[in-house]
Amino acid sequence: MHSVNKSLLAILLASVTALSPVAASAETILGALSKAYQNNSTLNSSRAGVRVTDEGVAIAKSGWRPTVTGSASIDYSSTRGNNAGRLTTGNFGVQINQTLFDGFQTKNNVAAAEAQVRASREGLNNTQNDTLFAAAQAYMNVIHDRQVAKLTQQNLKFLTEQVRAARSRFEVGEGTRTDVAQADAQRSTAQAQVSAAQAQVLASEGIYRQIIGDKPGKLKAPSPLGKLLPSNIENAIAAATNENPAILANQHLVDASGFGVKAAEGALLPQVSASAGISRNYRDASPGSILSPDGSSTSASVGATVTVPIYSGGRTSATVRQQKERLGQARIEVDVTRDLVRKNVVAAWTAYQAARENVDANRASIAAAQLALNGVIEERNVGQQTTLDVLNAQNVVISAQINLAASERDVVIASYGILQAMGRLTVERLGLQVAKYNPEEHYEAVKDKWIGLRTPDGR
Repeated sequence: MHSVNKSLLAILLASVTALSPVAASAETILGALSKAYQNNSTLNSSRAGVRVTDEGVAIAKSGWRPTVTGSASIDYSSTRGNNAGRLTTGNFGVQINQTLFDGFQTKNNVAAAEAQVRASREGLNNTQNDTLFAAAQAYMNVIHDRQVAKLTQQNLKFLTEQVRAARSRFEVGEGTRTDVAQADAQRSTAQAQVSAAQAQVLASEGIYRQIIGDKPGKLKAPSPLGKLLPSNIENAIAAATNENPAILANQHLVDASGFGVKAAEGALLPQVSASAGISRNYRDASPGSILSPDGSSTSASVGATVTVPIYSGGRTSATVRQQKERLGQARIEVDVTRDLVRKNVVAAWTAYQAARENVDANRASIAAAQLALNGVIEERNVGQQTTLDVLNAQNVVISAQINLAASERDVVIASYGILQAMGRLTVERLGLQVAKYNPEEHYEAVKDKWIGLRTPDGR
């Protein structure tokens, strides 16, 4: 009978387990980065900006294409007196204009627009790079702040116990009122630290949700990206100089500015255009009127126009000079960005090295501080140390534990920071399980589009 009851209990427990919801697994940092890649509003805005830039190519190519315009007019007039009568006239026509030569302006405008598209794509890559790094920071800050909140709560429990012990010793004559007051003061301070730590957790979770697009649940502490990092700082700087998308974007802007100079210079060359048109004139006078006779006529025309610019008030020359200065500025911006990237790589690399050393140092510090605290407590119990000594030793322990949590956060963030500074914080290198956004699809859909108001996504 007893075995039967045990069997029934086992079946009941199994049924309850099967019906209960599966506990949510901890979120990983790569999972959080995947969510940020899909949900981050800043990143989605940059993608929309690339699509806006894509249309610049179609706009520039319109200079090669004909323009067709239609016109229509109708007039009604009435005359009184000896020549009384009514007259209705109308004109309907279609005109086609085609540029044959514009001083290579369209050619260079198209090339400049294509360079702008390449720059905008690299800008998107840079935004993606920065967004994933911000997501990694937000992820690690939540883990760190939760650890600090937990440590401050443990410290509060320890100090509460010290207050109880100090009062007990005071009641039996083994302690002083000063010991109790010191323990009370430390506990009050610890309570304030707990409140501040909990507020910081809420703030970090808010930033997490803003960047990643979802509230943080249980988070799994990650490891640094040591395997993805170069062997030394020189290799990191060299890779960043060649691969960082901010540098590449500015280099494409140099190309765009160069074509802009050529397009502006094209306004100094002759312009050739052709035109063709057809129109129909219509007249209808009232019966008995001696106004213009009824009838209609059709006319057609074909022609070519050559325009030779002679002087434009200095506007064209000023535009050329402006474009040349813009080109010079774009070249300088490449150097500025390259120097900034180099600085960021060095800063991230040194932060990574320092954080790794701090992790080892803080672990050793915790072990020594905990050993010292245990010893001070034992000595206090036999009257060789005071309550204040115990409280000071506990402060050393909690400070070392908080420092370790900070250094463990910093070493992970710094490893992501090195990849971010190099421009390698990408979906491919991180192995994110997410569909990659491909800006080429939209560009191919619109670059040669002649007509149509709907965007490729149907809007």
